Amino acid sequence: MEIRPTTDQDLDVFVDTLHAAFGRFPATPAEGGGVWWAALEMDRGLLATTEDGRPVGTAAAYSFELTLPGEILAPAAGVTAVGVVPSHRRQGLLSAMMRHQLTELRARGEFLSVLLASEAVIYRRFGYGPATYTRRLTVPRHKGALAGPRARGTADAESPGGIEVVRRAECGPILEEIYDRYRRAQPGALSRPHRWWTSGAGQPPISPAPRYVAIHRDGDGVPDGYASYSIGEADTLTVDETIATDDAVFTALARFLLGHDLVTQIVFKHLPPEHPLRWQLEDFRAGEVSHDTDWLWVRLLDVPRALTTRGWFTDGELVLDVDDPFLGERNRYSLTVRDGKADCVPTDHEPDLSLDVSDLGSIYLGGTAPSTLIRAGHIRAHSPGAGALADVLVHADRPPHCLHWF
Repeated sequence: MEIRPTTDQDLDVFVDTLHAAFGRFPATPAEGGGVWWAALEMDRGLLATTEDGRPVGTAAAYSFELTLPGEILAPAAGVTAVGVVPSHRRQGLLSAMMRHQLTELRARGEFLSVLLASEAVIYRRFGYGPATYTRRLTVPRHKGALAGPRARGTADAESPGGIEVVRRAECGPILEEIYDRYRRAQPGALSRPHRWWTSGAGQPPISPAPRYVAIHRDGDGVPDGYASYSIGEADTLTVDETIATDDAVFTALARFLLGHDLVTQIVFKHLPPEHPLRWQLEDFRAGEVSHDTDWLWVRLLDVPRALTTRGWFTDGELVLDVDDPFLGERNRYSLTVRDGKADCVPTDHEPDLSLDVSDLGSIYLGGTAPSTLIRAGHIRAHSPGAGALADVLVHADRPPHCLHWF
């Protein structure tokens, strides 16, 4: 078995092999382009072949920026297109490809890797941990009233701008600019490189699938938020994503969507677990939560570099014993935070916490409390108060959330 890097000439073989691994056929592109593999970086792909040259496995990575707590932008490899054809599963090929990929990422100087897991049981053993979460909120149209000034018939002073509705094909550059402003301030958000927008790769509103877009403009006419949506079966209005630069803009867009005529219900596909929209409804029970699930998984490839790169908001010291069984490593670090900056160095002091590198990935963005993983038996606390201190230390300035699909 050989695992080799791919080139542009391998694109068709790579795509066909991946589809075979998932038992699918390549979908016919929408008019105007828009296949997900249009954004693949073939110089970052891997192809596994048998001795006689038959392709049987794939893996790839995108070059993203990940927003860390403190509005810090860090390079991150977005692992994608991982698959093994059914005839060659459970023979160690997946593990070999993942180990090969992690080694290459380190050789490139990368210290963070992220992915979206098709199955939650697969990637923890490779050192990834769920770090952001998302949920769906469904609201019946007749129960969609929001509390607040507008609901009482007065002007909404918090959102002086207006909303216009356009077709997706008419507003690509505007969406790209708004999303880029949003993701730079949102922990857990990933960049959407320009080629994604121009090639129509990914899911709506990046893809050219027919959508209407509600664009919000501020009092000076500058676009500062949007919602991509469509109306389908059972007169359901489904919102792909709502992007806003502040809560007032989101509320204005939500009010518009919830007040749409000739629909029976409004479905917000991706909201962070602590989003206030449900609390803004006049009838709290009107919002039905579903599809509460993980989204972005994080893996640290260089623990000291990763911990010293993100922003911190409380001073403190912890000794972390970090086990990375997949790569055969175990290291102990002294983490010291002072004035928003962290120092992380090897130490032989007794640990406060012992944890797997996958659990360190889960708490890295501040979306998972270390105490939760202690109670779950994932993290072991060796000293009184270590869990409580870890909770305070890793807590982010705002909850992490990721909308980007890749």
